[in-house]
Amino acid sequence: MSDATHDVIVIGGGPGGYAAALRGAGAGLDVAVVENNKVGGTCLHVGCIPAKELLEAASVYRTVAAAADFGITASVPGIDWSTVLGRKQRVIDQLTAGLSGLLGHRKVTVYSGSGTLSGPGTVEVSPAGGETPMAVTAPSVILATGSTPRTIGGFEVDGRVVVTSDELFFLDRLPTSAAVIGGGAIGCEFASMMGDLGVDVTVLEALPSILAGCDADVAKVVRRSFRKRGIAVHTGVTVHGHEPQAGGAGTVVSFGEGKQVEVDLVVVAVGRRPRTEGLGLDAAGVAVDSRGFIEVDARCRTTAPGVWAVGDVVDTPQLAHTAFAEGMLAISDICGEDPDPLDYHGTPWCIYSHPEVAFAGHTEQSAVDAGFEVVTSTHRFMGNGRAQILGETDGLVKVIAEKLSDGTGGRILGVHMAGPWVTEQLGQAYLAVNWEATAADIAGLIQPHPTMSELFGEAALSLTGRSLHG
Repeated sequence: MSDATHDVIVIGGGPGGYAAALRGAGAGLDVAVVENNKVGGTCLHVGCIPAKELLEAASVYRTVAAAADFGITASVPGIDWSTVLGRKQRVIDQLTAGLSGLLGHRKVTVYSGSGTLSGPGTVEVSPAGGETPMAVTAPSVILATGSTPRTIGGFEVDGRVVVTSDELFFLDRLPTSAAVIGGGAIGCEFASMMGDLGVDVTVLEALPSILAGCDADVAKVVRRSFRKRGIAVHTGVTVHGHEPQAGGAGTVVSFGEGKQVEVDLVVVAVGRRPRTEGLGLDAAGVAVDSRGFIEVDARCRTTAPGVWAVGDVVDTPQLAHTAFAEGMLAISDICGEDPDPLDYHGTPWCIYSHPEVAFAGHTEQSAVDAGFEVVTSTHRFMGNGRAQILGETDGLVKVIAEKLSDGTGGRILGVHMAGPWVTEQLGQAYLAVNWEATAADIAGLIQPHPTMSELFGEAALSLTGRSLHG
């Protein structure tokens, strides 16, 4: 017998889970969410939101430090780390309260505890307080339990000398020096934030380049900026372990061919793995792949009838907005709306390091590898009036287009940016890529001036063979 019955049960209250719940409730479904911590998931509590809050603190620090360049007299900035963390937590708490209120307003039932598939259409909810488990039934179940940081051998996480993103946001003090293992998006954001706040940072990356998924020209902009700001970057190196110092005063990290670096803190930022422990997948007939991701079809259906999976537990871009889209897709499928599958190729990516990185679609190399003959246009922020006013001229906008017979650019295949506020400039480029606009389509539109976003229009205009400022 079931203790409660709903139309849809969502296990996990992160971006994918709560998006599904809100979408389902909006469609008139009786939806329940099972969450063993707080609604909002990794993104809200130990991911997107706290990371960007700390990066914004670093941005304010940079602004104050450079105030004299604008004729503003200011004292040398200092850092009150407890205030930084306090503001971070206030933002999280406000957003958590808002989300909880929205779920309540939509009449979504939230069960506090862990959910396990215990039979067709049945989820056993084990309350967080240790009370007797209850059985909750529904014809449709969505798995949205998210991910957890990956770790590596030789670097056991202790929350003091070795941390992942889960612990970094709660450090009681800012270290003097740090080694960041991993030069992807997460590692570069942490390295940038700490470097701007005066930490002596070393980035250790096993691949030949940092930001390996980005266009090579964009990755070079970030690496050059890191070098100018004193952030050391070692690529193509393997880390071998670390030797803690006596008295807990930091550690010595070994990497590469006999190299070492002494630091106060080691941040392990080597990606995230799906969190599927305790879900009862085997018994329910839900298949997982060799890397632990739940296998799904183009509409997020698992191998078990009536069970869907969305977000970081499936092998798609591990981004909050991807999870939002998958949660809504699953609900549309449950409602019998025959939804179109998601096109992950055009996914927008934003990295909030300094300088920021944003892109959608093919890199120049991936377009060539896919068989396209391409033409590119690159415009730099150095020549942009608004960027000069802001005092942030490092970076570029690069547009990759299919080459036409006359040598000009046709369909826009990808747009890659590095520079000031590019995460807020990606919108029009994202639409251009996903609506398969041509360079001529963009060139015929009026761009606002003076803005940094007009650089995209200038780059597209150049692809038509008739540039303006370039």
